[in-house]
Amino acid sequence: MEFTPNLKKKYTDEIISNLTKEFGYKSVMQVPKLEKIIINQGVGKAVADKKMLDVAVKEVTDIAGQKAITTLSKKDISNFKLRKKMPIGVKVTLRRSKMYEFLERLVSVSIPRIRDFNGISDKFDGKGNYTLGIQEQIIFPEINIDQVNEIMGMNITFVTSARTDEEGYSLLKEFGLPFKNINKK
Repeated sequence: MEFTPNLKKKYTDEIISNLTKEFGYKSVMQVPKLEKIIINQGVGKAVADKKMLDVAVKEVTDIAGQKAITTLSKKDISNFKLRKKMPIGVKVTLRRSKMYEFLERLVSVSIPRIRDFNGISDKFDGKGNYTLGIQEQIIFPEINIDQVNEIMGMNITFVTSARTDEEGYSLLKEFGLPFKNINKK
């Protein structure tokens, strides 16, 4: 028997029927779903210190549970002493079970550890996708605070199959993301 993450079970058991009632879908295939989660961390200081990139790769790998890869610059920018194809960040793309496991850890463990937290913004990209900016990587329990030399932020992008922002908002709200604006419609 294969392990199924709790949020995947919740999606099939509850979220599909809730969204069908809310938006009046005629088929289960019309219901939006979470396709992938991308964790991206820009390490601008890696231009001067290459070890920063190794630390970032290790931290993002620990957070995601999947090996992170380095991202390269696309063009030369002399003001930042940046050359084309220099490593300047790390990213990891999560799909299927690892995506649901990460989302569950994010919602139930990491977000409640944010200081002075009063909900996340509800600004979507116009196509039902959402990007959450995290200012400190130390909110994740996988990071040992004693070994952190520098506080770095990251972006977590939730890519959905929703066609509108309202559908994406409802989907992510059902998964448990604590948005500020409760009565959005």
